[in-house]
Amino acid sequence: MSLPRAGLYRLLPTEQPNPRTRDIDLKSTLQVVRTINGEDRRVAVAVGREAARIARGVDLLAKTLKGGGRIVFVGAGTSGRLGVLEAAECPPTFGTPPSLIRGVMAGGCISVFSSKEGAEDDPKDGARQVRTRARRGDAIVGIAASGVTPFVRGALQEGRRLGCGTILVTSNRRHTIPEAQVVISPNTGPEVISGSTRLKSGTAAKLVLNMLTTATMIRVGKVYDHWMVDLKPTSRKLRLRGVRIVCDLGKVEPKVAEALFKASGGSVKVSVLAARLKSGTLRERVVEAGRRLEDAGGILRTALEKLRA
Repeated sequence: MSLPRAGLYRLLPTEQPNPRTRDIDLKSTLQVVRTINGEDRRVAVAVGREAARIARGVDLLAKTLKGGGRIVFVGAGTSGRLGVLEAAECPPTFGTPPSLIRGVMAGGCISVFSSKEGAEDDPKDGARQVRTRARRGDAIVGIAASGVTPFVRGALQEGRRLGCGTILVTSNRRHTIPEAQVVISPNTGPEVISGSTRLKSGTAAKLVLNMLTTATMIRVGKVYDHWMVDLKPTSRKLRLRGVRIVCDLGKVEPKVAEALFKASGGSVKVSVLAARLKSGTLRERVVEAGRRLEDAGGILRTALEKLRA
């Protein structure tokens, strides 16, 4: 898309006036809240229309992880913060090492907490950040509501050069970042406040990122049924959740589940398998369960099916 920079920004969907929010400053507080909520309801519909592209992104990310690669989220401003948040949530939820899924923010870590707006205009820094964190076989997920962010484009360009898979999450279908193999672009329309992409565009990006990570973890075996069976028990809440999962899936009483969970070092998968074994001491069952899980490639469903066979 060869438009002058000023003209390009003027035409961005997120920069357009929203006819449904005209004179919003004259409305009552309740009317303002209802107006914002009405616009937010449009976001889920727009994201739903991108389901096929999101699924392509999930397949790319799952293939990356199965092949020993890593995932890097890249963005600026709100988009970058959403990527950092998504990466930070994966280790406690799915038991991934911190280095497996990472977030890169234009302007560095300080920009997560304070705005450094000019950082998004540096494509060379985007490329540099990816070059120091990625290698062939990894996947780069660029997040850019406008679809024109130079930092994100530089990152995706470098990702392609390195041999990484590339995904773009944007609210602009007329984006200027052709380096992405998969483009996910919910048509969220004009913002409640023109240009404020932390609103509908940010909500859409959060929904898409949730789908990308959650569905990817399902595909690589970190979810059994609807349970997060690879959680890391790093807090009391997560330890209690782990014990509850062992109770339900292992079909044992809470005291037994707690003992197995402790003996397994906090592994839900090993504890569930040990609970299903019928013979041996608690310790022997945990050791046998660990062996069976390893033989099943770490996939709990596969291990349980072999146990029932």
